This record gives sequence, structure tokens and C-alpha cells, in this order.
Amino acid sequence: MGLTQLTLSLAGGALLAVAALTPASAAPVRNVVIVHGALADGSGWRKVHDLLKAKGYRVTVVQPPMTSLKDDVAATRRILDLQDGPSVLVGHSYGGIIVTQAGSAANVAGLVYVAAFQPDEGENLLDLAARTPPATAGFKATADDYLYLDPKVFAADFAADVPAGDAEFMAASQVLPAKASFEAKITQPAWKTKKSWALIATEDRAIHPDLMRSMARRAGSAVKEIKASHALFMSQPAAVADLIETAAEAPSK
Repeated sequence: MGLTQLTLSLAGGALLAVAALTPASAAPVRNVVIVHGALADGSGWRKVHDLLKAKGYRVTVVQPPMTSLKDDVAATRRILDLQDGPSVLVGHSYGGIIVTQAGSAANVAGLVYVAAFQPDEGENLLDLAARTPPATAGFKATADDYLYLDPKVFAADFAADVPAGDAEFMAASQVLPAKASFEAKITQPAWKTKKSWALIATEDRAIHPDLMRSMARRAGSAVKEIKASHALFMSQPAAVADLIETAAEAPSK
């Protein structure tokens, strides 16, 4: 082997070694997987879906069963398994609990918390909510321990900046979570190993904004605040889509 051939061979080997060490998250992220929270289902994310789809993203909205955290995490990982390439995983409200546990999947490049809980290991939703004054006193339980928000306060406490007719329909079409889902503790917080972003709704009356701030600070999340209700995915879809796009672009930079 001549000197030129040897040099080219060594250079080629070095390039292969670099490629092998490059993490999967360096690939362009074109998949967005959204996990809705309690009370409102995934249909409310239509505007965010359409904005991201128009920019070339493949968007999937998980419809977790809300029967237990284990079931909700399994439903999310089932959708993640269907993605071709890395994904940004988005969670709203209780969905933040779900993505914190499900986000350890190898193909999750980053996490976006939209007015969401960001628990640490050993914490659950009820633990976190108890750390600040209640944002709403409207939660009630059914006889078999499923939770709902009193329709009389739903608009004011969940969707204050959503058109009245839409808020009324949301109250009438609530997705009731099992109380056990809110009691289940996190075992593997994905934000400890993945990049994360947090969008905080300053007018939120379902999760106290100060609680969201403290959780995001603890997680080291990149934070953006916006004047909006808990239903900001409906009232401020452009802001939500913009932050998701920021997260999708970050791993490839």
C-alpha cells in the first residue's frame, strides 16, 4: 500500500469512527408526538398539528386511556415505536407526567412541557399540586374515583381565553382521569437525560404558574412564558407550535 492509499484509508477510518460516535439525536427531528393532559382530549391540538404539518413535521397525537399512569405511558411508547427517526415528545398538564416517564425511550430527542407537570423521581401529581395554593377548587371525584372539573368553573379555571362555546363543549366532553393516575410515582424522569423546554401559562388556574416555574427551573428547562389559560394549546397554538419547532431544531444544531 502506497503512502497516498494509506493516508486515504486512515482518513476514511477516522470518518467512520466519528459517524459511529455521533448520537442519534443529531439527525434532523421531523417527528412530533403530542400527549394531551387530563380533561381535554387530543382533538383540541388540531391547530397546533396543522401549523407543524404545514412546516413539514409529522405529527401524531396520543390518546392515552387515563386509566393508570402505566397504561398511559404504554400508550405513548406504542406511538413512539411507530415513528421513523427521532421525535420531540410534547406533554400538556398531566401529559407532562406521562412524557417524563415515557420520554426515556431511545428515539426521544427532546421534551416540551406545555403548561405541564415536570415530576422528579418518587413524585406524583398530587405531591406537586400540594406545594402551592390550589389553582382551582373545582375538582370533584366520581363514586369510582375518577376525577372531573366542575362544569360551572371549567371555562374560568381551564379555558378562560377560549371562545365561550368551545369552553362549554370542552366542559361537556371531559376526559376523566383515574385518581390512581395522579397518585402514581415517577421512577425514571426523562428530563434528567434529555433536553427540555417549558411553556408556562401565566394565567393558568389549573396548575399554579409558580409551581410550573419551580419545576422547570429544577429540570433546567428552557423557559418561555405567555399570557394564556391552561388551554393555551387552543388559544395560543402559534406560540405552542413555535416552541415545539425550537425543540425540534435544537438537537440538529
